[in-house]
Amino acid sequence: MAYDAEDTRRRIFDAAAVEFAEHGLAGARVDRIAAAAKANKQAIYLYYGSKEKLFAAVLRAKLEDVRASVSVDPDAVAESVGQMFDWYREHPELIRLLLWDALEVGDEPGEGEQEWRDGFREKVGQLIDAGAAGDLVEDARVRASQDLLFTIMGLISWNFAVPRMCRLVLDEETEQAALARRRETVIETARRLATPPE
Repeated sequence: MAYDAEDTRRRIFDAAAVEFAEHGLAGARVDRIAAAAKANKQAIYLYYGSKEKLFAAVLRAKLEDVRASVSVDPDAVAESVGQMFDWYREHPELIRLLLWDALEVGDEPGEGEQEWRDGFREKVGQLIDAGAAGDLVEDARVRASQDLLFTIMGLISWNFAVPRMCRLVLDEETEQAALARRRETVIETARRLATPPE
């Protein structure tokens, strides 16, 4: 059977995503990634260069997944927020990766950062084109739309960053009940935030 480089690369990537989400960058082990991927450690270094570069590739791909899968529809912000909430519920690894990135990588500019900025600028532009903060001058509209986007992201992601706290604060018996409540609250809050003042 011929060696399939793309299949090996995919298996390494999938195993690394699980390993990094569970253990972070510092705690992840290349030998565990290799074992889970049924690949050798040399293949990891060949395809990705280093553990740090593999972590960056996983995080970049996960962010691209959410960007491609969910958009903020300026005309239907509440519905978009519901879709984003559901996406994060189905892909909890992204929040964990972002938390590990914040804890371990910090604020150092990283590979792909310009792509991330461009993607977020595109979403902000969509909000502005649809009339977000239309009562403000251009520069203030950009800033208000950036703040709106980041606030919505925070409203969604915090539920998945601290699910136990969510359940305890809401005094719900299960995480599912707490998240169902939060989903409705987040949608309504986003609707209010995105509604222009009278």
